[in-house]
Amino acid sequence: MPDGFRCRGGELCADGVKLADIAAAVGTPFYVYSAGMIAARYRRFAAAFAPAPPLICFAVKANSNLAVLRLFAALGAGADVVSEGELRRALAAGIPPQRIVFSGVGKSGAELDAALAAGIHQINAESVAELRRLSEATAASGTTARVAIRVNPDVDALTHAKIATGKRENKFGIDIDEAVDAYRFAAALPGIEPVGLAVHIGSQTGGGLGPFAEAFGRLAGLVGELRGLGLAVRRVDLGGGLGIRYHHETPPEPADYARLVLGIFGPLDVEIACEPGRVLVGPAGVLVARVIDVKQGRSRRFVILDAAMNDLLRPALYDAWHDIVPVRLPEAGAVLSPADVVGPVCESGDAFAVARDLPPLAAGDLVALTDAGAYGAVMSSTYNSRLLVPEVLAAGDRYAVVRPRPSYEDLLNMDAVPEWIDDAVSPLEPAPGAA
Repeated sequence: MPDGFRCRGGELCADGVKLADIAAAVGTPFYVYSAGMIAARYRRFAAAFAPAPPLICFAVKANSNLAVLRLFAALGAGADVVSEGELRRALAAGIPPQRIVFSGVGKSGAELDAALAAGIHQINAESVAELRRLSEATAASGTTARVAIRVNPDVDALTHAKIATGKRENKFGIDIDEAVDAYRFAAALPGIEPVGLAVHIGSQTGGGLGPFAEAFGRLAGLVGELRGLGLAVRRVDLGGGLGIRYHHETPPEPADYARLVLGIFGPLDVEIACEPGRVLVGPAGVLVARVIDVKQGRSRRFVILDAAMNDLLRPALYDAWHDIVPVRLPEAGAVLSPADVVGPVCESGDAFAVARDLPPLAAGDLVALTDAGAYGAVMSSTYNSRLLVPEVLAAGDRYAVVRPRPSYEDLLNMDAVPEWIDDAVSPLEPAPGAA
């Protein structure tokens, strides 16, 4: 188990709070985050760049809960946002606009206007068409946009195809062969101030530091080429992507990552920004669920939880691995046997694990799905008209519900039925031959 969830008296805890106590008060399923672990992981990442950490913009898409963002604000972090909603969350959490970067391949006009009105650090532009729209927006608002050109370096991050972003066939960024022309174009546009370059090759990267070294080397070469043409390049935004260990992965250590970054960009005299997400919050969260039933089929044991794919989508979407640990640890020598751990959603894909070796479990037992602090609650839905699960933040011996479970009334009130609905259809015609 991650450090923030170590056992006390044979039971898993979040910081100093027993998960079973939270379950008794809040109900299951629920997410819980360790504030102490989030802070420790952020400080470790920042310290790797000592004595002068870069602008560390937490990737809000990994975990957008306001309490989590407020914790990052208190730590001095900025935010990497990819929508107006995330921008509003970051600002509401107290993250200064001067520490916010807006990324994303499809920013709407309203989102560009919101970013300009907030006066954020920079907008990472991903196409020439976006630069044109942004120039028009600055003309309408009388502002100037600080822009970094996001480059697609055509580097394989050696990750799952659905989270790779730096290859030529991916939708993100401007092809590196066209980046010089795009930078020149930006410099000539009214209301646009090109300040640097950005890159992000994907999330949960494989191959150690190799893909980062390849992408950053190409970006550094581009900095030199642009400066050789008399264009100012003051900043580089290196994106995120540093992974965590879910199963057998061996992701790079922050210190090794920082050494690589400083070795490549230190001599260039540029401001450095990076956008870690998963590496800061992934291990700091777990999803706690209760066993509804254990069903023994002819050839398989099914452990059915009250959590489902709508609560934690990663296993269904990416075939992702999350360790599954009983909240009350089993007796020493407990015999492990294979089990499929599934949820109640009406989909065969609603499975968290297949043939996973687990100790004996019974209805009513609590289990924790680990490393769920990133891309867990943010990707949840109300599929099957299931209620969104609550989120809890624990710090020391205290905890608070930081997103409550909605009621069924809340769920139903999201819809509206027109007054004329009954008049919109004709009564059914009698079936032929009916009396």
